[in-house]
Amino acid sequence: MQNIIEAVELKFLQAKSQNLSALEFQAFFNDHYENDFNILFKTLPPSRKYFAAGVPGSFHCRLFPKSSLHLAHMSYALHFLSKVPKAVVDRNKSNVLNSSEEEVVEAYSTQFKNDMECFLNARAEELASRGWMLILPGAAPDAISISDTMAGLYNDVMGSCLKDLVKMGVLGEEKVNSFNVPVYPATVTELDSIFRRNTNFSIEKMKKFAQPMKTPLTPEGYALAVRAGSDGLIRNHFGDEFEEQIFNHFKAKVEPNFSKFLEVHWSNRGQFQVGSPRESAIQFRPKLDPLPSLLMFYCSHLQNLN
Repeated sequence: MQNIIEAVELKFLQAKSQNLSALEFQAFFNDHYENDFNILFKTLPPSRKYFAAGVPGSFHCRLFPKSSLHLAHMSYALHFLSKVPKAVVDRNKSNVLNSSEEEVVEAYSTQFKNDMECFLNARAEELASRGWMLILPGAAPDAISISDTMAGLYNDVMGSCLKDLVKMGVLGEEKVNSFNVPVYPATVTELDSIFRRNTNFSIEKMKKFAQPMKTPLTPEGYALAVRAGSDGLIRNHFGDEFEEQIFNHFKAKVEPNFSKFLEVHWSNRGQFQVGSPRESAIQFRPKLDPLPSLLMFYCSHLQNLN
């Protein structure tokens, strides 16, 4: 938020040459209803330059009144789907165990495209004339299948863990078969196509870049990151009493096979270059009306600074 506010303040000074005290900022933070917004509010800096509020609900639908936002920002959340595709649920066969099956991948891809259309249409309603939206999604390389991405590797290891726990009598087979993750790692081409097809925005800039890591990727760090992102799904489906055992087993599976994770991590990383032919601003349609503008930055897998 601080970076965004400083950029707006600088633009304001350059254009208006007025006192910054005339500016006031209201920031809305969005998450699902189950999220404890008090945790977020406690971490906000006391000396912040904005008023803060929490807005619960799915970002796939409307959250704000029409033309009420000047800037919308989303970071690393677009891969979450509004729901597991019905075609996958009807199979009664866990996607975590079958992430490489073509019909499963197609069902998830279709759901992702539908969700993205809803997301873009909702934000177009909420953004004011000449408003901006900045999106930083993770993007899978085009040249590999989902099963060869970090997401696919997660599916393989988590699926193996759940099967082990079924054999040990800890989890029921029916419970495992009904477990599906509402996440889809879209490729750069898929994202590009979706945003080009939507006519509610004038796309100003699209760029691919790598996000650096401050510390090397370790088995413990990866296991903690996975738990932070999926513990809610595990608890809601299997119950609190199994959460610790599932993630401990997951970590035990990761540690002896971590070289495979690093191999996939760096092979995925190699598909990305800093910058792209689309690095300069691009208009995809005439601005007959003052359309909201979209800045799109594709983020590759994490890169170690060392």
